[in-house]
Amino acid sequence: TVKPELRSLFGPQSSNFRYDKRMLEAAQIAADRAGAHSRSSCWRYVKTALLEAHLIDSYPKTRYAKEAGSELQSSFGFKKLPVSDPYKAPPGSVLVYGGDGAGHVEFRSKEGFVSDFISPKPSHRPLIGVYVKPRS
Repeated sequence: TVKPELRSLFGPQSSNFRYDKRMLEAAQIAADRAGAHSRSSCWRYVKTALLEAHLIDSYPKTRYAKEAGSELQSSFGFKKLPVSDPYKAPPGSVLVYGGDGAGHVEFRSKEGFVSDFISPKPSHRPLIGVYVKPRS
């Protein structure tokens, strides 16, 4: 589990999940590059952040954001958490949404949600799943 001194970084739900601390680093990388508004590049920003945080070893091949969860699980060892409320997702986790079109993908940050833009609220699309990389 997350050490007590790190729980303030990962949030109050962190003691319920075991996951790689680089997830928070990936969320921070995305936040540092995010704009005020969507650029319709959410999955590209999340892919790049995961790669630069060394959570994945190659660039994901899926095109649509709503395909992110299945690829993260099958190709990169991510685990789907039993979380159905985006606000209860641990910071650093990847939230994947479906719906019409390409869907949406974003990180949960301590302050809100981030992909190619930062928002205090999660996507309005239906949540497919919340994913983390287990600790090595």
